Amino acid sequence: MEYVAALSLVLRGKMEQKLRWYFKLYDVDGNGCIDRHELLNIIKAMRAINGTHQDQSAEDFTNRVFDKIDINGDGELSLPEFVEGAKKDNEFCEVMMKSLDLSHIVAMIHNRRHSV
Repeated sequence: MEYVAALSLVLRGKMEQKLRWYFKLYDVDGNGCIDRHELLNIIKAMRAINGTHQDQSAEDFTNRVFDKIDINGDGELSLPEFVEGAKKDNEFCEVMMKSLDLSHIVAMIHNRRHSV
């Protein structure tokens, strides 16, 4: 049931709801913060899955994100920093939103259903 709720949130939820859920998902060690290493691994994984080549390295992107949205400079992103930072930084927000974009999968399932 939790999977269905998460899928519904990703497909239909409001941006802030999605960002809060992404934060929980990306906080790998569950300590309530995302550190540079966690974010770097997320960015690398998303790029590997999507097969996209970026002009900026994953390390440089991660450093830029922390420079811009780690307000208190403690080297970790709290939930408020993550959510507010994503709202203010269009590039970071776009990366986060695309990280679990399932619309192409839903479209494929929909098309397959109608072709049978």
